[in-house]
Amino acid sequence: MTDTQTMTDTHRITAIRHEDDDSGVTAVLSRIAADNQAGFARVNWETGYVRLAVLGDALVAAVAAVLAIYFRFGQTWDSPWNRNHLAIALLFPVGWIVMALLTGAYDSRCMFLGNDEYARILRAALWLTAIMAFASYMLNLNISRAYPLISIPMVVTLTLAHRYLLRRVLHRRWENGRLLRRVIVAGHEQAVWELTAQLRRERRHGLQVVGVCLPTESKLAKTMLGGANGHPKVYGSLDVDEVANAVAASGSDTIIVLPCPEFGSSAVRRLAWKLERDEIDVILASALIDVTGDRTTIRPVVGLPLLHLEHAKLKGGSRLLKAAVDFCGGLVGTLLLLPFLAVIGLLIKLTPGGRGPVVFRQTRVGRNGVPFTLYKFRTMHVDAESRLQSLRAHNDHDGSLFKMREDPRITPIGRWLRKYSLDELPQLINVLKGEMSLVGPRPPLPREVAEYGFEMRRRLLVKPGLTGLWQVSGRSDLPWAEAVRLDVHYVENWSLWMDLLILVRTAGAVLKGTGAY
Repeated sequence: MTDTQTMTDTHRITAIRHEDDDSGVTAVLSRIAADNQAGFARVNWETGYVRLAVLGDALVAAVAAVLAIYFRFGQTWDSPWNRNHLAIALLFPVGWIVMALLTGAYDSRCMFLGNDEYARILRAALWLTAIMAFASYMLNLNISRAYPLISIPMVVTLTLAHRYLLRRVLHRRWENGRLLRRVIVAGHEQAVWELTAQLRRERRHGLQVVGVCLPTESKLAKTMLGGANGHPKVYGSLDVDEVANAVAASGSDTIIVLPCPEFGSSAVRRLAWKLERDEIDVILASALIDVTGDRTTIRPVVGLPLLHLEHAKLKGGSRLLKAAVDFCGGLVGTLLLLPFLAVIGLLIKLTPGGRGPVVFRQTRVGRNGVPFTLYKFRTMHVDAESRLQSLRAHNDHDGSLFKMREDPRITPIGRWLRKYSLDELPQLINVLKGEMSLVGPRPPLPREVAEYGFEMRRRLLVKPGLTGLWQVSGRSDLPWAEAVRLDVHYVENWSLWMDLLILVRTAGAVLKGTGAY
């Protein structure tokens, strides 16, 4: 137990010594023990995670150092030239760990989420390369120039893979309700509701909302009292003392304060002072929802930490880069899949329902509202459109999108193609024509666009995609509102890294064959 925790416990025990009821004392002591146990659990798993990262980084650095010698010099280990490089290889893991430490790659605030951890690893590689070059020149070490050219990219690749796998294991624990931080959310009811809903919707953040603090006059506070209707328990009002007591009573280790008049600069500071002895994390949330950290920057101005919001990266070099990746990926994909596409076309013709064209053409709406012809393998009977109105009452999807789990218009081969999204492959032609992207929002129908509101029209700022967040997050099982939210989130937070992750996740979603009909 740390000195801080000992002082805190002594303070709590002293406060209850004057209570006459022994059962009350026992209850408070039990609560203190539970709080300490929760705090130690969080510290222990975070420390263990960092230690695993250090151990793994050292191991992959040693592997990269030895393999670089082997690839450069072969098996002639006994030459003086190689012995010199073997000595360098022994220092290589140490240098790699030191550079990662200096660039903050072991800072627990960046290790579990986001891309900052990976960016710091890349910075560590640049620093190590520069130091190796400087040391070789100043000390006349006579290092082969091929050695860092082999070892540095190799250690970066292996480290990124190791960190990614480590993070995946942690995220699985979070999804299963383990190793979560206990959180109290303080703010006005609408903001609290939106944040709580978002944290429940996406589990890969390690936060579990165990309670909230709302204004005294809040109507929602009455309905949520005691955690009714599946809501978190209301622990108190937005008074600083009540919020601090709520954190202690709930055994939480994190408090999220949402923007509200009750928590100005003075109130936030007093709350932080009250919680600092227990090392409670105080997080000040902005009013922004569904905006990634890449678009926000805190800039101190005359003592005020101002949050600067960057515009979405939809123009200039970013758009050209995305277009180049789309064309190259579309071309390679088309050439590799040509024989497979021919086989699918033959199956469509030879199986029941084969009367009619192999490829189905339909008008969709692209970037900036420009219509284009979308290509898909035909999965329905030729009279599908004329039968649509008679099936409207059987729509299994909310919103303007029509979907039926047991649609009688779908052919047997079409049902199989849809299950694995193989009917979408002809859209590679749309990608090559510049009408679609490999990754983007779902291509909408004109009648859907006619019903778009202001927020939904944000989907038209980019090209629709062959796959997207909707594809890897539930496919046809997604509610309409959630599908729209995911598309808008993609438009607002696009990055090349996000595209690559979605493409990787698409392979897994398609192979599972769930959520498509």
